[in-house]
Amino acid sequence: MNSKPNIVIIMADDMGFDDISFRGSNEFLTPNIDALAYSGVILNNLYTPSMCTPSRAALLTGKYPLNTGMQHYVLVNDQPWGLPTNETTMAEIFQQNGYYTSLIGKWHLGMSRKAYTPTFRGFDQHYGYLGAYVGYYDQTLDQGNANYSRGHDFRDNLKPVCDRNGTYVTDLLTEAAIRRILEHNYQKKPLFMLLSHLAPHSGNDEDPLQAPESEIAKFAYIKDERRRKYAAMVSKMDESVGQVVEALSHRGILNNTILLFLSDNGGPTQGMHSTTASNYPLRGQKHSPWEGGLRSSAAIWSTQLEKLGTIWKQKIYIGDFLPTLASAANIHLDLEALKIDGLNLWPSLKYGYESVEREIMHNIDDIFNYEVYAKGKWKYINGTTLEGRFDTWLSQRPNDSSQIDPRFEHYEELVKQSPVWKHLHAITGDKPIQLLEHREHATVRCQYEDATQGVACNPLESPCLFDLDVDPCEQNNLYEKMKNSTIFANILERIAYFREHAHAINNKPADYRCNPADFNYEWTWWEDVLEGNGGTRVEFNLQLLGLAGFLIVLRQFFV
Repeated sequence: MNSKPNIVIIMADDMGFDDISFRGSNEFLTPNIDALAYSGVILNNLYTPSMCTPSRAALLTGKYPLNTGMQHYVLVNDQPWGLPTNETTMAEIFQQNGYYTSLIGKWHLGMSRKAYTPTFRGFDQHYGYLGAYVGYYDQTLDQGNANYSRGHDFRDNLKPVCDRNGTYVTDLLTEAAIRRILEHNYQKKPLFMLLSHLAPHSGNDEDPLQAPESEIAKFAYIKDERRRKYAAMVSKMDESVGQVVEALSHRGILNNTILLFLSDNGGPTQGMHSTTASNYPLRGQKHSPWEGGLRSSAAIWSTQLEKLGTIWKQKIYIGDFLPTLASAANIHLDLEALKIDGLNLWPSLKYGYESVEREIMHNIDDIFNYEVYAKGKWKYINGTTLEGRFDTWLSQRPNDSSQIDPRFEHYEELVKQSPVWKHLHAITGDKPIQLLEHREHATVRCQYEDATQGVACNPLESPCLFDLDVDPCEQNNLYEKMKNSTIFANILERIAYFREHAHAINNKPADYRCNPADFNYEWTWWEDVLEGNGGTRVEFNLQLLGLAGFLIVLRQFFV
């Protein structure tokens, strides 16, 4: 067996901070993820960008989106850009160091050209979709902001696959991950896998929240129909975590695997692609500068970690995982060449130290006109997104006892009967862990019960400054008190530095030639196809391309 550890990252999409029950919510339970958290190390202060594309770029490059041109919004399916091809990805690094690299699920870092897609960016395998999201059963995306046809977006490497249409996509991705785990030759190469779930992101607008009826029925006690469906979507993902851990155990490689679970950003409670996600008690939501958009519930497990069953309070950024996991795998990084922003926190994580005053340049977006910076306990916000419509505390836990998951009465037993608990503790032994006490310590408490008790902050009028150690819910604005301090001057100096060295944004406007109707009703690398570099389609076919697309291409030859 290869001595290098296998690495399995399971990423949720748009999951609310409070939608995992180890954070203290009893509305619906996630026993497998909770078991991973209690058995491993809870990453209590993991920070991510507040949207999908920037977050995935930061994970794979170890850089702030600001330094790769990925800092503004997300990549929409019809836009001809992607993660710059001169950026080295985590997948490339692990691939170059002897790993088989697998991406199961979402990509969302570019597809207008093949060069942007996963198997050209370091992944030996990609099974899933290239764009922002798909329907949970039909694997299509209907981009309603233009007169495009609905397009299919699901591939096995570069080949479109439609044979599993009608299968719930969480199950489909889980099956693919299990198949890779069980069939992989570990004697030849260790496995690096990113299982990038669709769940619990919304699907297409006409039916955004989808789950099997049998799963939805388990949450009949939840009065809000949308919240009930959302609970089922999260529950299916929790089940997936259990099945993946079970497969690792059955294959005999769990004791040599690093398991990481996280969400790419906070959940959208309201507005576009909203799902009822709860970031309680944090302020804001996805696509906002507040903790509800930037703070992720996460946990990691490995036999290399010496303090399993603990809560690690060290502030960590999603970009730290590249150097941290590379260090865990004894991979030497050329830091001068890579110029990454991520820190190698593996020694601290391995031994349970919390000694790094982490600086995080969350973002500078000069289109939306906001900037967010943190260092240690201090967080600075100037400006905001969407005119501040989602800047308040948007989520509450239900007060009605009838809205509590009936399984909570036997919560500890439920967790300890989960596949994750059974398989992890078969390796580490059944150490005494006080689950409810552990859960209590993982629950975030606000400085004030009533947010109006603190000093108000409106970042559209003036900057805001918070001490997150005592005020994790961003209720008490210390700007007036601290604006003439050395601390505040240093913050402004660092932001000016990052602004001066920022990468120009990569975003490009929509390219209407992408219409799936002109490409066999597939979302595909249309720029390559139109230039005759599409691989399987090197000739222009008038019937498939459509008259308008054909005329555009024809014109290019005479310009």
